[in-house]
Amino acid sequence: MVEYLDTSAGRKLAYHKTEGRGPGIVFLGGFMSDMSGTKAIYLEDWARSQGRAFLRFDYSGHGESSGAFADGCIGDWAEDALEALSKLTEGPQILVGSSMGGWIALLLARKLPKRVHALVGVAAAPDFTEDSMWPGLSDAQRAEILEQGQASLPNSYDDTPYILTRRLFEDGKSQLVLRTPLHLPFPVRLMQGTRDEAVEMAVPLRLCEHATCPDLRLTFVKNADHRFSTPDCLAMITAAITEVS
Repeated sequence: MVEYLDTSAGRKLAYHKTEGRGPGIVFLGGFMSDMSGTKAIYLEDWARSQGRAFLRFDYSGHGESSGAFADGCIGDWAEDALEALSKLTEGPQILVGSSMGGWIALLLARKLPKRVHALVGVAAAPDFTEDSMWPGLSDAQRAEILEQGQASLPNSYDDTPYILTRRLFEDGKSQLVLRTPLHLPFPVRLMQGTRDEAVEMAVPLRLCEHATCPDLRLTFVKNADHRFSTPDCLAMITAAITEVS
């Protein structure tokens, strides 16, 4: 049954929480995805079978949470995640960040490092608005965003188009994690498919080189795509969680 968290910013976040032993697991979804995706449901079922605490939720403007997607930005969604972590969990948590969720996880780790037991990044996409999305737009699309405030782009994963706003890109500049020191004083496991069409293989390599971390490992999976949701890929995620637990 879906429950809701009222945030200090007046947003209403939908979530599912499974009680269990710690360290708990918090799943952080991707850009325009929601908590009903394959990885989130698989991890919830696995956590329940292990007697582990687990939390999945929708950022504002995503899934069953309040708000419109086009009104949000990385900073808003990071605030949502911070409130979910602070108000819905206790003690250090294992953050599992998928795509944009990997960026959100790094922002949480920078803000509340003592609440992070470990971090598992699945096709993590830190700084993607600045480093890949904006450069990947055409001159006409960039002009439309700057002049009209937004542009609509085809979505490879859904029939709903991406609405990219000027606020998304402007806010993204203030949320960057690869331009300043990034200390991750806990185990980090990164997984990346070689056929990921959204996140280039150079991204996790750059994160590995940039972060200061006593225990960071990156695994490339041949032929895995951005979804990283085949049975073998899902088993890799739970194996990583078990390893850092």
